[in-house]
Amino acid sequence: MSIRRSLAASVALVVAFAGGVVVTKVADQTGAMAPGPEPAPSADPQGRPAARAALPAAGALPDLSSVAERAIEASVNISSTQQVRVDPLFQYYFGAGAVQPQTSLGSGVIVSADGSADSYVLTNSHVVGNRNAEIKVTLVDNTELPATVVGIDPDTDLAVLKIETRGAATLPWGDSGALRVAEWVLAVGNPFTFNQTVTLGIVSAKNRHDPQLATYNDFIQTDAAVNRGNSGGALVNSRGELVGINTMIYSETGGYQGISFAIPSNLARRIMTELIKNGEVIRGSIGNLQLLTITADQARRARLGNQGGVFVDNLYTSDPAYMKGKGIVPRDIIVRYGNTPVTEQSQLQRLIADTPIGSTVSVEVIRAGDRRTFQIPVLRRTPVQGRR
Repeated sequence: MSIRRSLAASVALVVAFAGGVVVTKVADQTGAMAPGPEPAPSADPQGRPAARAALPAAGALPDLSSVAERAIEASVNISSTQQVRVDPLFQYYFGAGAVQPQTSLGSGVIVSADGSADSYVLTNSHVVGNRNAEIKVTLVDNTELPATVVGIDPDTDLAVLKIETRGAATLPWGDSGALRVAEWVLAVGNPFTFNQTVTLGIVSAKNRHDPQLATYNDFIQTDAAVNRGNSGGALVNSRGELVGINTMIYSETGGYQGISFAIPSNLARRIMTELIKNGEVIRGSIGNLQLLTITADQARRARLGNQGGVFVDNLYTSDPAYMKGKGIVPRDIIVRYGNTPVTEQSQLQRLIADTPIGSTVSVEVIRAGDRRTFQIPVLRRTPVQGRR
């Protein structure tokens, strides 16, 4: 069995057991399951109902009302209208124009002012769409302002907008790396156009990454309710600091099911700084390699060696990694990039993207069971255009 067929079989098995679970940035559907009847308490042999177990005394929850008030003041509603080209057949049969307006709604958070009448708003790139979109930002007092697109980074699903307003409330940055599992967090946004909605949850996991989620981010997983319209909104800790940007959910129905993901603030802050400075994020590249995560068992069955890593399915002869036939070739398994062991595709892509342009990186591969190391030049990657 070929390596691609083997991997495809593995993926099909995962999907089958996942029961149709999908990842979505915008929850188009909601679903609720009616609670079943409460089970009756068991009876003793004499037929008397058993006493219910005593509940432990509930600990006092933190009062987060002041934190929520400040977060609401800095939160905004975002409307983005783009001109989308209509399918030619639809245009022919229904007489529609060549382009039609398409509007998306989402959330954002004011994170800084530049010392003048301008303030920066951080949101998701899939909320904005593209640089040519007409953007309107609505503040907490219902003031509607036009916004200009400072920069869009589809890789991290982040975008920065600028609005002209003085004295806007802002949220201070928090350290997402200091978050702890089970720490309280608030999600602030505009789900289903219900403005300034606050939901409470905990950090369910840190540094969550998976090929189904994205290729670049390590997400914060929470159980705070996030639905359609929450995209781009703030994730706030109990100290009132911005620790993430809510971006997607993991769901069987398209609605909230207790698994939400946010972009960590440490990454968002760095991306925002680059977008303000350069209008884009500059990333490294070793070529347009087609990569697949491969396990040790899959490698053995394909007779590629005894170690898993990132399988090179294909690449161009013009890629820096190919090095005119003296570098990486198809069917190599990349196992180390620089000083970091490599185990999966998304990890490798992040490492490559963060490598300084113009540098040379050591890449170790397994080729038919033998280890080889190449010194590969890192070039500037062509920016990704359009919507994510």
